[in-house]
Amino acid sequence: MEVEVNPVVVIGAGPQGLAAAAHLLERGLEPVVLESGDGPASAVSEWGHVRLFSPWSELIDPASRRLLEPTGWSAPETGYPTGAQWVEEYLAPLAETLSDRVRYSSRVIGVGRKGRDLSVDAGRAEQPFVVHVRRADDTEERLEAKAVVDASGTWRAPSPAGAEGLPALGEQAAVEAGLLDHRTPSREEAAELAGKHIVVVGSGHSAATAIGDLATVVRREPGTRVTWALRRGTVGNAFGGGSADELPERGALGQRAKKVVEDGFIDLVTGFRTERVLVEDGRAVLVAEDGRRLEPADRVVVATGFRPDLSFLSEVRLDLDVRLQAPTKVATEVDPNLHSCGSVRATGATDLAHPEPGFYIVGAKSYGRAPTFLAMTGYEQVRSVVAELAGDHEAADRVELELPDTGVCGGSGLFDAPEQATSGGCCTPAPQLVQIGTRTDG
Repeated sequence: MEVEVNPVVVIGAGPQGLAAAAHLLERGLEPVVLESGDGPASAVSEWGHVRLFSPWSELIDPASRRLLEPTGWSAPETGYPTGAQWVEEYLAPLAETLSDRVRYSSRVIGVGRKGRDLSVDAGRAEQPFVVHVRRADDTEERLEAKAVVDASGTWRAPSPAGAEGLPALGEQAAVEAGLLDHRTPSREEAAELAGKHIVVVGSGHSAATAIGDLATVVRREPGTRVTWALRRGTVGNAFGGGSADELPERGALGQRAKKVVEDGFIDLVTGFRTERVLVEDGRAVLVAEDGRRLEPADRVVVATGFRPDLSFLSEVRLDLDVRLQAPTKVATEVDPNLHSCGSVRATGATDLAHPEPGFYIVGAKSYGRAPTFLAMTGYEQVRSVVAELAGDHEAADRVELELPDTGVCGGSGLFDAPEQATSGGCCTPAPQLVQIGTRTDG
């Protein structure tokens, strides 16, 4: 039986996956977009309550705009949308325009080369990709493709509370008991925690968002307590770059978190590396590697970042950095162990290429475990990748984006060393260690 070989299979109907489809159509290539959720941008919908720190002008892909405008759609011009608004006003209309090219409830469970496992060289590049898909009713199918673009993101692979990257002892039991969640609560969910003790673990933007929303509850309901547990021995860059951040809303997010800590609404604990989570009398107790215990919590919010799901790529030849699990050339740009200050350069097809010709990882997943991925970074990636797939090497090599500076000074030395963490670095005033309450371990 002759099997149709699709030009390009795109994994994920999120912002970058849908943008990739728009670019492919503009280049005369027909995409098939496979989305595990039952609607467009299903991951974004799960954090729809969160307001983005990028303005509308940086959240709309140019090729997608060109595809949408003839339908009568007009782009929002000002403001910072929530995730739900991003979906409703842009991503859902884009998916609708792409029509049946987007297939929902279609989870990719494997990618490989037809008739070749990972170890086989002979004739490998001449064979099409084979994409294994599982539908919502548990039936499966195989699609063949000339190229595959993985834009599946990292949302459904959150990092655990355990300090060494593994789940803390008892972490899963706390999840099953409804005491621990790896998603930041919505404002409505935060309000339901009034009068309780909540622990937030993590130091990134998700943690800062949770801290800001929970601080509002503390102000309104003084009986509410929030403990913010940082793994690092100092505050480091948990409060972001402030006014030095070239995305003002991103800088403001960290400064709001800083203020509620300074004002005493949040208890801050540093150097707390979770070893185990105990369930005692219907509450969760976090225990650190050094033996410290936090007071029993009614809810633990683990906001420690995300990581790429590589499980369905075991038969694809990948060139990944050993630390970040990102394409090696991308990792050299975004690795927080190496970079101390400033922004990073945009990345394109050359940086995203793997030993498997025709296979690319784009979007947040291309940054592996590194934080601070921007939508416009992904749009530039898919523009370059699609140009390469279309044979326009000049356009693929061209860089059409300059990324904004975070205003944050970082680097591996900040993990434990206070004398380095308070040096001020090169881009922002030195962060000050804030100690709240009676704790002496901060």
